[in-house]
Amino acid sequence: MSIHPLHTNNERPARFTYPFCYEPHPLCQQAAAEVQQYIATHEEIRSDADKGKMFGVLVVEDAHGLSFLAAYSGLLAGRNDWSYFVPPVYDAQQPDGHFKTVEREISAKGGDKEMSQELQTWLFHQYQLLNAHGEVKDLVDIWQEYYNRPKLRQKYPLPPGGTGDCCAPKLLQYAYLHGLRPICMAEFWWGQSNKEELRQHLNYYPACRGKCKPILTWMMQGLDVDPDPEAQRFEHMEIPIVYEDDDLLVIDKPSGMLSVPGRVEEYSVETVMQQRYPNSTVAHRLDMGTSGLLIVAKHINAYHSLQQQFIHHEVKKKYVAMLEHVGQGTGIISLPLRPDPMNRPRQVVDMEHGKRAVTRYEFLNDHLVALWPETGRTHQLRIHCAHPDGLANPIVGDELYGTKNSRLCLHAAEIWFKHPITGEKMHFQTTPDFL
Repeated sequence: MSIHPLHTNNERPARFTYPFCYEPHPLCQQAAAEVQQYIATHEEIRSDADKGKMFGVLVVEDAHGLSFLAAYSGLLAGRNDWSYFVPPVYDAQQPDGHFKTVEREISAKGGDKEMSQELQTWLFHQYQLLNAHGEVKDLVDIWQEYYNRPKLRQKYPLPPGGTGDCCAPKLLQYAYLHGLRPICMAEFWWGQSNKEELRQHLNYYPACRGKCKPILTWMMQGLDVDPDPEAQRFEHMEIPIVYEDDDLLVIDKPSGMLSVPGRVEEYSVETVMQQRYPNSTVAHRLDMGTSGLLIVAKHINAYHSLQQQFIHHEVKKKYVAMLEHVGQGTGIISLPLRPDPMNRPRQVVDMEHGKRAVTRYEFLNDHLVALWPETGRTHQLRIHCAHPDGLANPIVGDELYGTKNSRLCLHAAEIWFKHPITGEKMHFQTTPDFL
């Protein structure tokens, strides 16, 4: 049976979960604990899940009260018909069904590309997805409506393979089909971390943006959904100035502040500085969660000079990070990185197509490590710490590659560069608030 009673004293949330950025509600945590117990006590399911699998829970309500649904992404132990979990939106695994029949024909012909594309498009049309209004659209229509601008339509003409088989679409589809009202939802990872896509056992994660954002945008129509936390106005923070002259500033960026304006948020170090110095520009960037030293050029000549130093690797930076586990030693990590187009802003290790990324490290004590990046890739230090072929030791507070905490314990502690106008050697250092 896919509907499981939920006996609880926890209060319901005011609105449904915004699935791409959320804190799991206590109702979801209670439901997830029951699912985790089920996985742990069913050997065939557990042995496959141990390899790494995303699971999801949806708390629902009907006339009898609260219950919950559970789902997994893709297949589980090669099957999609486990009775404890909701079924797929469309079952393409039937041996005598159209999909498998044509798939065998394609294999017999040596893998005809045109037939494969036609079959994949046919499959997407079989995903007839509901929303809370009771309206139905197939996956192709949903995708093309979401990417309706010509350039985006050209870039994303059809969904990638596996779209529609993640946890969240399965859960909402089952709820709508059975007259259940969605209350809240969460997804967690079970098992080993994939070396490309770093996940931590039992951590909660948002729904994937690449495959699920278009689908859930449709499926959540008619629900009263929490606002996107990333679209809310940011808290305005004091920006400590470490050094200032006529040409530049060196500031100590607080954790939780953008270096430059974001997609939906204007407030940033750069916008604040431009209010004071209209021609100023941030010379490099730190992740929003990373604190520490940041150079701001007051005019274009200073900016261009600093950019040349960055291009020629003449700027040196030292970071310090607090790690989740005990570590020791010194060394060099070299793991090439590229963006994950289906789940931005996450980055992945890709030995074939990734860009070179190199970090030197030295443990200062059991949990504190110094990091010297020799390249400047997005999320480089965070992945090099967390990855099994790196330190296998996530930074405290890293919600993307480790475990969410009050803040990301990563700080740009020292920087060396030449003054962009005088050529004088400059060196600055600060201490993070997590020490």
